[in-house]
Amino acid sequence: MKLIADLKHTSLALALGTALALPVQGWAAEPEAEQQESVPALPLEELRMFAEVYGRIKDAYVEPVDDRELLQDAIRGMLAGLDPHSSYLEPDAFESLQVHTSGEFGGLGIEVGMEDGFVRVIAPIDDTPAQRAGIRAGDLIIKIDDTPMQGLGLNEAVEMMRGEIGSEIRLTIVRDGIEKPFEVKLVRDAIKVVSVKHKLLEPGYGYLRITQFQLNTAADLRKALANMGKEQPLKGLVLDLRNNPGGVLQAAVDVVDTFIDKGLVVYTEGRLPSSQLKFSATSETPAPNLPLVVLINGGSASASEIVAGALQDHHRAVLMGTDSFGKGSVQTVLPLGSDRGLKLTTARYFTPNGRSIQAQGIQPDLMVEEGRLTEVVHEDFIKERDLAGHLENAAVMQPVSNGDDGLAQRDFQLYQALNLLKALNIVSTGSQG
Repeated sequence: MKLIADLKHTSLALALGTALALPVQGWAAEPEAEQQESVPALPLEELRMFAEVYGRIKDAYVEPVDDRELLQDAIRGMLAGLDPHSSYLEPDAFESLQVHTSGEFGGLGIEVGMEDGFVRVIAPIDDTPAQRAGIRAGDLIIKIDDTPMQGLGLNEAVEMMRGEIGSEIRLTIVRDGIEKPFEVKLVRDAIKVVSVKHKLLEPGYGYLRITQFQLNTAADLRKALANMGKEQPLKGLVLDLRNNPGGVLQAAVDVVDTFIDKGLVVYTEGRLPSSQLKFSATSETPAPNLPLVVLINGGSASASEIVAGALQDHHRAVLMGTDSFGKGSVQTVLPLGSDRGLKLTTARYFTPNGRSIQAQGIQPDLMVEEGRLTEVVHEDFIKERDLAGHLENAAVMQPVSNGDDGLAQRDFQLYQALNLLKALNIVSTGSQG
């Protein structure tokens, strides 16, 4: 019986061997002599095993299986075994990825990856159903509605989270620090991501948040800087990259170029010549000397880590917060025909000083955990002004502004960043005087 099975599927193994020897569409084939030297012999035993498994499934599975469906599943499994970010993009996923980089798409507004067979939240996107429902970076999604995630592919999970606008969905979450899984109900919405948000924390001190790196992010960032500096020049800026899942590489490079006027920003290394890239800053830099504090956390990934790492290596900013996510790999989308694609990890990112981000992340210069600052009630000490007959001060007392008194309660990390900017400004002013 075994011999019959082997003979029955020999043609399939030969066809697979021929297909595997062909170059991927769109990639230039190497000269024949170089291919013979660099490409190892095909593992015929494994190909024979694949053909045998294929045949056993066709012959013995409880229900008939379509050949196309079986081969599609094989492709998905082959890519899923590489790393959490490589995947096969079927028509809907391929179209969604292209729309996603332009800043408008449908769903929950959540960036996810695979970990141990479950869906891990990289970061919720601002002003989306996921963010409003309290989904956090690091959450593990173990069930969508009544469907367990164990064994499903990432694309299948993402497709399940998409749906008609206004429809409800239930996510079962496992979160560190909470003993039991819990359920979160969300309502799907049309997601339009605003890449750059800004405001003045206090006169002269700006806050700029990048939620995701899109094609227009750097241009929007420069407009925001100009708007905040209209009434008076900025004394300092907080650049908030917390829970930023990444995005377009060139956008990250252009953001760094806003703050440095020379030097390497990031480089990539991979096996293909096209993956050996270097990106450098230009001399046209709107804010080369603006004091800068960058906030990062465990939800800061990919492109946001490129920005943080470059500014840290150039000693251009003080990084504050907690360790970043550690996604230091480059994914290239390779079209397969007109409506499908392959998202394949092709390179690794390195900071200007040669640090690999992959599985390491960026460590902040100042570790500040997320928390809340509560006021401590002090005793009413007797002061000079309470003593009978004290001398009056001829100077008129001016009230001291502490800015937004509620900031420490709402966002302790941002509160600390603002205090650091003020200190940097005082030191800078003192050294100039």
